[in-house]
Amino acid sequence: MARAGDHIQTTIKKALAGSQIAYSTLLDTFWNEVYGFQLKRTENENDAEDITVQTFSKAFDKLNTYNADYEFKTWLIAISKNIHVDLIRKRKKNLETGGHQDVVKKVLDDAPSAEDQLIREQNLASLLLHIKKLKPHYQEVINLRYFKELSYADIAKELNEPINNVKVKLLRAKKLLAEVIQKK
Repeated sequence: MARAGDHIQTTIKKALAGSQIAYSTLLDTFWNEVYGFQLKRTENENDAEDITVQTFSKAFDKLNTYNADYEFKTWLIAISKNIHVDLIRKRKKNLETGGHQDVVKKVLDDAPSAEDQLIREQNLASLLLHIKKLKPHYQEVINLRYFKELSYADIAKELNEPINNVKVKLLRAKKLLAEVIQKK
């Protein structure tokens, strides 16, 4: 009988081979645990969500450095803790000095997912109503990607965020939008 850990290791291998569905599966599987962990630490939904987005962004960017001897969730939580500590340091420093810089990173090509297909099948008026139910930053990435048809790099410039953050936000926004559509 296959263990849950074996399934995760297989999914990680597929992600490393470039499967967008595998990345989406990892995000869906571990989002709530990382977000919940950060919500307890920060006691702030926006900070918890931002840190969780950054955690997956960094994890996906450095996936080739993941050591399978350790649980994937433990690795994600460690990244998440470090991002939170960095955020606290950065805020302290910004209070003293002010200013920040972001670096745009490489893009993973994305094949259409089940969520993409569901989103495409909606008529525009009802789709816009569904989008309005999402948090503003998710509305924004959906708008930039699907209505303004911007590339990940252009969205990253527009939002002044690292490209991997944009990709994770878009994955998350598509999942949430698909859930809203399926509820109707």
